[in-house]
Amino acid sequence: MSEVLPESALDAARYLEKNFNYFIEDLKVLARIPSVSFPGFEESEVQKSAEAVVSLLESRGLENVKILKLPGAHPYVYGERLRAPGKPTLLLYAHHDVQPPGRVELWTTPPFHPTEKMGPGGQRLFGRGTADDKAGIVIHTSAIYSYLKTLGELPINVKVVIEGEEEIGSSHLSEFLATYRDLLSADVLVLTDTGNFDCGIPALTVALRGLVGVEIQVRALTKTVHSGMWGGPVPDPAMALSKILASLVDEDGQIQIPGVLDSVKPISREEKAEHLKIPYSEEDFRSQCGMIPQAKFLKTDPSPLIQTWRLPSLTVNAIQASSRLQAGNIITDLAWAKVTIRIVADMDPEKVLSQLKSYLKAQVPWGLELELKIEACNGPWSTDACGPVFEAAERALQRGYGTAPYKIGTGGSIPFVKPFVEALGDVPALLVGVEDPYTNAHGENESILLKDFRSACLSQVYLFAELAEQGKKIIEEKFI
Repeated sequence: MSEVLPESALDAARYLEKNFNYFIEDLKVLARIPSVSFPGFEESEVQKSAEAVVSLLESRGLENVKILKLPGAHPYVYGERLRAPGKPTLLLYAHHDVQPPGRVELWTTPPFHPTEKMGPGGQRLFGRGTADDKAGIVIHTSAIYSYLKTLGELPINVKVVIEGEEEIGSSHLSEFLATYRDLLSADVLVLTDTGNFDCGIPALTVALRGLVGVEIQVRALTKTVHSGMWGGPVPDPAMALSKILASLVDEDGQIQIPGVLDSVKPISREEKAEHLKIPYSEEDFRSQCGMIPQAKFLKTDPSPLIQTWRLPSLTVNAIQASSRLQAGNIITDLAWAKVTIRIVADMDPEKVLSQLKSYLKAQVPWGLELELKIEACNGPWSTDACGPVFEAAERALQRGYGTAPYKIGTGGSIPFVKPFVEALGDVPALLVGVEDPYTNAHGENESILLKDFRSACLSQVYLFAELAEQGKKIIEEKFI
């Protein structure tokens, strides 16, 4: 821990704690908007969400606030506060679009009516987007506003960009970066869209898996037919799809697509030893993900935690043939599935996509028609978390949470990170967030632990001060 921070940072932190309930209300306002960016959902709600973000940024002291538009893309929002000459500039990222609610009947509270109640770790705020990632927006604005209400100004320069299509793969990112590159230039990227190691234990995420995905459609008929009248000679597309999907992995869940695993480096003895320093058990993993007692782990060498950070995996995210609610005695005309592969360092996403497509085409039985649609093709990312920026972040997180953070990988993917870091000239990227193993992001009953939300907001206050103190080193490091 560094020496005592300036009194201005402590004043801002005290203001934030005293007024924390107001910042919870900021989050609730955003979380009430069903800003699902997926096709088939109401696009006007994403626009409404962007407008709400504009209002929040302006009310919390950001300047030059505006919606950034691209043809065919959901809206981004930008704001800035650049009144600290000679100090570094932070680019603060979050996203305001959210996942679909999923099975509404499984929610214990309405998904777009944010509700406080007890849950794992203590009092939580339940609702779609409360954690992923509307909390990230408020973490930024709460720290900014707390400084403006106490010091009167920020100790550092900030730019804020809030994306509107992260949940659908940031498909317009390249165009966005090409269009707004100069506006977004900064010395440090702070991306608030990841998770903590556990409730009350903060983390810096230093590695992300990439994502390759396709939608698969197998067709046998031009219409659905009666299974009694036609069953036997007519090939069943649901059965064909099942055969294809079952062939993708072996009995241990190992990917069986030729060539896909060739570039995956074995986990070294040193890596294994480093990961095993983190206190964690298979029982923790089983509890946190909600595995049923009799379910067996797939390949756990050296542990399921390391496996999710360091090795690739294949998942069938969704499958559909006819309808569960209207499951008549039929042979359906077609069957559909979404398949994704999480890829790791040294795996080329384009190559993996090509291998996946070639394999699927070769597996189609009975001469059926196959249609493939690319869903995602994003590479992995990692960083060497050394230097003054990362040291400042570790100190800020320790102050905010009262305990030192872990440097962790994550099995998830954030397509924004790698191209954005590269576009900004490989600036240091701090990946922090407020999710925990019980948040259930993307699933039903998503929630945020409110005491960790407070800690994350406080950590942002301290981060501004720490990076302001390290300003000269950060700017010099950028040009080395």
